[in-house]
Amino acid sequence: MNMAQPRPLPRPIPRPVPARATGEILSRLAALHPKKIDLSLARMGRLLDALGNPERRVPSTIHVAGTNGKGSTIAFMRAMLEAAGQRVHVYTSPHLVHFNERIRLGAPGGGVLVSDAALAEALDRTETANGGHPITLFEITTAAAFLLFAEHPADVLLLEVGLGGRLDATNLVAEPLASVITPVSIDHVDYLGTSVEAIAGEKAGIIKPRRPVVVGSQVPEALAVIERAAAKKLAPLFVRGQQWNVSEEAGRLVYADEDGLLDLPRPRLVGPHQIDNAGLAVAALRAVKLPAAHEAGILQADWPARLQRLPSGPLVARAPAGVEVWLDGGHNAAGGAALAHALCELEERYSRPLVLILGMLGTKDVTGFLAPFAGLVREAIAVPVPGEHAGLKPEDVAAAAMGLGMSARVARDVGSALDSITRTSQVPPPRVLISGSLYLAGAVLAANGAEPT
Repeated sequence: MNMAQPRPLPRPIPRPVPARATGEILSRLAALHPKKIDLSLARMGRLLDALGNPERRVPSTIHVAGTNGKGSTIAFMRAMLEAAGQRVHVYTSPHLVHFNERIRLGAPGGGVLVSDAALAEALDRTETANGGHPITLFEITTAAAFLLFAEHPADVLLLEVGLGGRLDATNLVAEPLASVITPVSIDHVDYLGTSVEAIAGEKAGIIKPRRPVVVGSQVPEALAVIERAAAKKLAPLFVRGQQWNVSEEAGRLVYADEDGLLDLPRPRLVGPHQIDNAGLAVAALRAVKLPAAHEAGILQADWPARLQRLPSGPLVARAPAGVEVWLDGGHNAAGGAALAHALCELEERYSRPLVLILGMLGTKDVTGFLAPFAGLVREAIAVPVPGEHAGLKPEDVAAAAMGLGMSARVARDVGSALDSITRTSQVPPPRVLISGSLYLAGAVLAANGAEPT
């Protein structure tokens, strides 16, 4: 738990904020800073001071950074802890459909997404405390999340970094139980650097003095940076392949560390990369000795838009009969490699021709994402990312696919792409993967009536 801190400022009596005002407040807050992203701790520190430092009163915290797998690793930890009777707060980003998805409040029997009314009230308080000063939307909404986490009882807070780590708004929790670093790869180069070493340095910025650091699979260059950062902080390291390991054997997940061996079921979440994420979750909870029901959690963990099968719904119904539709928010080269590997595994179990429906932002490496799919895809259909002015033109996405030897074309939107899929003499019907952006994934879930709850 965090050390005792000075008593917070008296909580003001809030003025009533109707639930319908939440969107209006978020729009107003988004206008407080000219940039969507401006990494700094100064503005956040000022606002938290004005709020009475709620970040010092949150429950025991596990702080999670990394390029890929953060959300899935947190989903496994939450499920394992809740299955053991723990009340668990969770902070993740971005959301898929509704902003409320970012803040889950722990409760007996399982956490719930923050209500519109509670979110609006917290946002109103942070806006008042901020006093109109420049601050990014992520910073001020993270402050609101800290208020909610501090004022609602729970046993554990699982806290996901928004971007990077060192200068991320979440990095003002001074004494976490542990820091967790998932695999690091190239992404967000405009903010974090163009090399794996530079990006790993930003992620390692969440490491705190003498607090355990649990590390997933890393390329040697990233691991070396993390090890040096941990050594400077005298932080104990728990690294995959050194202090712990995980593997799949005979359809089971086998985890091992110095405390013994666990023979666990294969995760409910699909894909070989989820073996890695589940193992990292087990390692983190064992490193800090938290009560966890590993087997139940692995079977119960759910994380939308991560190789999620969409069996029905109004959008799926637009595809020809028998077509298998999957959704994933993967958007970088490492994510593309993990997805391609998972689809190869599905192909081995049940062969189908693969159609890729893809929309990506202009800041992403479309060729790097698509390269692992070369030779797997029968056809790629490029679509715009709804509501995103920074999205890549579908024509550019299709050109990148054709540059890798894929058959590719464009469609107006995902629904039109599904409409246009043709049944050929090939049996069985195609397998469709919609991917390339979490924003696209959110739009698909909303259109299909499958919003996260």
